[in-house]
Amino acid sequence: PFIKVNCAALPGELLESELFGHERGAFTGATAEKPGKFELADQGTIFLDEIGEMAIRLQAKLLQVLQDEEFFRVGGKKSVRVDSRVVVATNRDLEKEIALGNFREDLYYRLNVVAIRLPPLRERREDVVPLTDHFLKKYGKGFMTNVSELPSEVLHAFSDYEWPGNVRELENMVRRLCVLKDPTLVLDEIRAGGRAPASAPSLPTSFGGG
Repeated sequence: PFIKVNCAALPGELLESELFGHERGAFTGATAEKPGKFELADQGTIFLDEIGEMAIRLQAKLLQVLQDEEFFRVGGKKSVRVDSRVVVATNRDLEKEIALGNFREDLYYRLNVVAIRLPPLRERREDVVPLTDHFLKKYGKGFMTNVSELPSEVLHAFSDYEWPGNVRELENMVRRLCVLKDPTLVLDEIRAGGRAPASAPSLPTSFGGG
């Protein structure tokens, strides 16, 4: 199994239950026992996205899980053993967060077995066109199917743009292009530094950002 958890999406109390599960009656609303994501990832992989957002108290419990390969559900009295690969991601500088007291140094070194730095999109501009092509195929049904159908002006603008919002910004830009079917609006947005012009029409709610 491959289990993904966004650590920034839930407050600490709910995140603890999400990761480690809970027993019936552990808290108000816990009407049945629930296995946590670590249990579901046994013999597989658990991906903890935005690990830098995790509360210090939970970091201590995570460290214990990584060291002992076992934990207690919230409200539980019996330990649960798991064997899973742990992959984490963050957009924060964890060494700076350690200095600020926001991230445990021992957890950092426990996690930092193999580190992969993914440069921002502005540092790998050779990826802009292939990613644009991918998102066109994903969202461009009935509009366009590949980058060869895009006006060259749009491709040049995409290649020169700094992409402060990285790949998510590119994805939403292509999605907007497919919805509005007007390259000039996207070009105006790029010239405005990534902010949609006030005159741009509102998008259908079904195309909201994810």
